[in-house]
Amino acid sequence: MKPREDIETIYQVALSAFSEFGYRKTTMDDVAGRLNMTKGNLYLYVKNKKDLYRKTISHALMKWQSKVLEAVDNEADVKKKFSIMCFKAVEYLSEDLQLRQVLIRDPDIFPMFPSKDPFYDINRNSVELIKAILKQGIAEKVFRDIDPDRVSEVVFMVYKMFIIRMYIKTEDKLIHEMFEDTVDLFAHGLFVNEWV
Repeated sequence: MKPREDIETIYQVALSAFSEFGYRKTTMDDVAGRLNMTKGNLYLYVKNKKDLYRKTISHALMKWQSKVLEAVDNEADVKKKFSIMCFKAVEYLSEDLQLRQVLIRDPDIFPMFPSKDPFYDINRNSVELIKAILKQGIAEKVFRDIDPDRVSEVVFMVYKMFIIRMYIKTEDKLIHEMFEDTVDLFAHGLFVNEWV
């Protein structure tokens, strides 16, 4: 019997199969074959295809979050931190073509509204990151005194809308420019002078 596979390798190989064939057409045999193992051996790691899919997508989403968190953790300036968070989160899908392809095939992975979110707990972590940055900015008197709970939800909803439009529905350059304008609007506001 082959030594136990690294679970990350299994998820990466499964992601490549799901991105190529989609959930319905990917079989456990496809994934096991790419891993040079038997289907029975693959069942030592997951219960069934649905379990493999869920764990694979969870792993990919957490990897996405880790990249954003890593970039944000290296920045002390809260204004830059907010901007880095926004751009890194969106840029990641331009680099991870397999995750992007899976999102195109299964847009329900990343729905607009939390009540329909199959990865709610993972996406909550993203909202919490936004909230932490907002709270830091408020505490440092760099951001206005807003409700970080509500505004973090708004920022995340706008972000998801752009992800869906940019990578799932279309890859229009105008959408990328609109995203940059939106981040600028969040960061600098609409009014030239301070609103009284």
